[in-house]
Amino acid sequence: MKSQVSRESADVTEKCRSSSNVQVTQVLLVILLLSGCAAHVETEVRTVRVEVPVQVPCRAPEVAVPPWAAASLRKTDSLEVKVRALLAERRQRIGFEKELAAAADACR
Repeated sequence: MKSQVSRESADVTEKCRSSSNVQVTQVLLVILLLSGCAAHVETEVRTVRVEVPVQVPCRAPEVAVPPWAAASLRKTDSLEVKVRALLAERRQRIGFEKELAAAADACR
Protein backbone atom coordinates (compact mmCIF):
# COMPACT_ATOMS: atom_id res chain seq x y z
CA MET A 1 0.00 0.00 0.00
CA LYS A 2 2.71 2.34 0.95
CA SER A 3 4.49 1.76 -2.34
CA GLN A 4 1.27 2.45 -4.25
CA VAL A 5 0.76 5.75 -2.46
CA SER A 6 4.32 6.82 -3.10
CA ARG A 7 3.96 5.89 -6.77
CA GLU A 8 0.75 7.86 -7.08
CA SER A 9 2.29 10.89 -5.42
CA ALA A 10 5.31 10.59 -7.72
CA ASP A 11 2.99 10.46 -10.75
CA VAL A 12 1.09 13.53 -9.56
CA THR A 13 4.33 15.40 -8.92
CA GLU A 14 5.63 14.44 -12.37
CA LYS A 15 2.41 15.60 -14.04
CA CYS A 16 2.61 18.93 -12.21
CA ARG A 17 6.22 19.39 -13.27
CA SER A 18 5.47 18.60 -16.91
CA SER A 19 2.48 20.96 -17.01
CA SER A 20 4.58 23.58 -15.26
CA ASN A 21 7.28 23.15 -17.93
CA VAL A 22 4.68 23.56 -20.66
CA GLN A 23 3.35 26.75 -19.06
CA VAL A 24 6.85 28.20 -18.70
CA THR A 25 7.57 27.37 -22.33
CA GLN A 26 4.33 29.04 -23.43
CA VAL A 27 5.09 32.17 -21.40
CA LEU A 28 8.59 32.39 -22.86
CA LEU A 29 7.19 31.97 -26.36
CA VAL A 30 4.66 34.78 -25.82
CA ILE A 31 7.42 37.04 -24.45
CA LEU A 32 9.61 36.33 -27.48
CA LEU A 33 6.76 37.06 -29.89
CA LEU A 34 5.92 40.32 -28.14
CA SER A 35 9.54 41.39 -28.10
CA GLY A 36 9.59 40.92 -31.87
CA CYS A 37 6.67 43.35 -32.18
CA ALA A 38 8.41 45.87 -29.90
CA ALA A 39 11.46 45.95 -32.17
CA HIS A 40 9.40 47.24 -35.13
CA VAL A 41 11.43 49.69 -37.26
CA GLU A 42 9.79 52.42 -39.29
CA THR A 43 9.90 51.73 -43.01
CA GLU A 44 12.03 53.99 -45.13
CA VAL A 45 10.24 55.63 -48.03
CA ARG A 46 12.45 56.21 -51.04
CA THR A 47 12.02 56.68 -54.76
CA VAL A 48 13.63 54.10 -57.01
CA ARG A 49 14.00 54.64 -60.74
CA VAL A 50 13.25 51.52 -62.77
CA GLU A 51 13.81 51.50 -66.51
CA VAL A 52 11.08 49.58 -68.31
CA PRO A 53 10.75 49.30 -72.09
CA VAL A 54 7.58 50.92 -73.39
CA GLN A 55 5.99 50.10 -76.70
CA VAL A 56 5.98 52.96 -79.18
CA PRO A 57 3.63 52.98 -82.16
CA CYS A 58 5.27 52.46 -85.55
CA ARG A 59 5.62 55.55 -87.71
CA ALA A 60 6.23 53.77 -91.04
CA PRO A 61 4.80 55.45 -94.11
CA GLU A 62 1.53 54.05 -95.31
CA VAL A 63 1.82 52.00 -98.50
CA ALA A 64 -0.65 53.04 -101.18
CA VAL A 65 -2.51 50.28 -102.99
CA PRO A 66 -1.83 50.61 -106.74
CA PRO A 67 -4.64 50.60 -109.29
CA TRP A 68 -4.59 46.98 -110.40
CA ALA A 69 -4.21 46.38 -114.13
CA ALA A 70 -6.84 43.64 -114.25
CA ALA A 71 -9.46 45.81 -112.53
CA SER A 72 -10.35 47.51 -115.81
CA LEU A 73 -10.80 44.30 -117.83
CA ARG A 74 -14.10 43.65 -119.56
CA LYS A 75 -15.68 40.42 -120.70
CA THR A 76 -15.39 41.45 -124.27
CA ASP A 77 -11.60 42.03 -124.18
CA SER A 78 -9.51 39.59 -126.15
CA LEU A 79 -7.57 36.78 -124.53
CA GLU A 80 -4.29 38.49 -125.33
CA VAL A 81 -5.35 41.72 -123.54
CA LYS A 82 -6.51 39.72 -120.51
CA VAL A 83 -3.22 37.77 -120.27
CA ARG A 84 -1.14 40.93 -120.59
CA ALA A 85 -3.21 42.65 -117.89
CA LEU A 86 -2.87 39.66 -115.56
CA LEU A 87 0.91 39.52 -116.10
CA ALA A 88 1.15 43.26 -115.43
CA GLU A 89 -0.96 42.85 -112.28
CA ARG A 90 1.34 40.05 -111.11
CA ARG A 91 4.33 42.39 -111.37
CA GLN A 92 2.36 45.09 -109.57
CA ARG A 93 1.48 42.67 -106.76
CA ILE A 94 5.12 41.58 -106.35
CA GLY A 95 6.21 45.23 -106.09
CA PHE A 96 3.39 46.03 -103.67
CA GLU A 97 4.36 43.09 -101.44
CA LYS A 98 7.98 44.30 -101.37
CA GLU A 99 6.84 47.77 -100.30
CA LEU A 100 4.68 46.24 -97.54
CA ALA A 101 7.59 44.10 -96.33
CA ALA A 102 9.89 47.15 -96.25
CA ALA A 103 7.32 49.10 -94.20
CA ALA A 104 6.92 46.18 -91.79
CA ASP A 105 10.71 45.84 -91.42
CA ALA A 106 10.97 49.54 -90.60
CA CYS A 107 8.83 48.89 -87.50
CA ARG A 108 11.06 46.15 -86.12
